[in-house]
Amino acid sequence: MIDGVMKLLEAGVPLAELSIERIARTAGVGKATIYRRWSGKEELFVDVVRAAEPPDPELPGTCLRDDLVVLLESLRRRGLASRTSAILHNVHAQMKSSPKIWAAYQATAIEPRRRLGLEVLRRGQENGELRTDVDLELLNDIVVGPILLRTVMRPDADLPEDLAAEVVDTLLEGLRPGR
Repeated sequence: MIDGVMKLLEAGVPLAELSIERIARTAGVGKATIYRRWSGKEELFVDVVRAAEPPDPELPGTCLRDDLVVLLESLRRRGLASRTSAILHNVHAQMKSSPKIWAAYQATAIEPRRRLGLEVLRRGQENGELRTDVDLELLNDIVVGPILLRTVMRPDADLPEDLAAEVVDTLLEGLRPGR
């Protein structure tokens, strides 16, 4: 099914025009086959986007810095993918205009990544790698902010390979407890 939706998107069919019936016809299956796996179009589209994005990373778990660099590098790669993949760029833009699809993507892709980032920061705080007075919700936004800004708001901005490490090292220098 995912391949069928990808073919339709590659052909320029807008999300709004993709019905379960059309997707089933393209994939050569019955609608019931689709509904056995997805409750509706929204969930199917989220899986299509997830399939087109780079996979979520495995964290090294060695220290706060290394885990944050891996998380930000993954975000940077997703940003690069959405710049170079016409499908991802197109689908992300269309998803934002569909509240149901955007909510499904938010719940199944964005929120789990956000929770993972918070867990990494919480672990860093517990391990003494971060000051205990830091608001972790705010810090999580601060950590991902530079990459999101460059990928979403400034699509012409450079996304060099060392960007994740540079962001993390710059932030941590001012957040570590006093020595």
